[in-house]
Amino acid sequence: MKPLDVTSDCQMPCLPRVAEGFSEMPAQSIARRLKLTIRRRLSPQAERRFKQRSNDFMNWLCRITGRPVHPAAPQIVVVQSRLKAGDWVRVRPNTEIEATLNHWRQLRGCTFMPEMAPYCGTVQRVLKPLERFVDERDLRVKTAKGIVLLDGVTCQGTADFGPCDRACTLFWREEWLEKIEQPSA
Repeated sequence: MKPLDVTSDCQMPCLPRVAEGFSEMPAQSIARRLKLTIRRRLSPQAERRFKQRSNDFMNWLCRITGRPVHPAAPQIVVVQSRLKAGDWVRVRPNTEIEATLNHWRQLRGCTFMPEMAPYCGTVQRVLKPLERFVDERDLRVKTAKGIVLLDGVTCQGTADFGPCDRACTLFWREEWLEKIEQPSA
């Protein structure tokens, strides 16, 4: 392994080390490595079945030990009409959203990422309701109900992998949002 040459003109000074197979990865917990192994080894359908069964098992353990099961709160029923592009919404507080999540931090298959927490309690505008999307895990177009995209709310990267320039829009369940009247300027 060659020493790192910081005087090179390369924008990514670690590129020679990466090419040689010596890229440095941040330390990962056992739980994170287990999640990555499951995601890489199982098909999306098998992963969903695994998550459902493991969530049921974790809830069973919680009942035996007297801990609260997940989701702790009953599912929030969206009685209002479906959100449309241009509607104003208030993102529910983090505690209300957390109460709807299972042990995998999901509600009806949609994950609430820790990077979404700063938006809790804020007022946002709906960019558009999501009807179809490409699931990059199994390269299929899937239909969706009850998921919206918020205007200007994008992922800037994750704590596990660091910053990212892709700026993906975050998926928000309608149960996590509360429709409001247009806010005053």
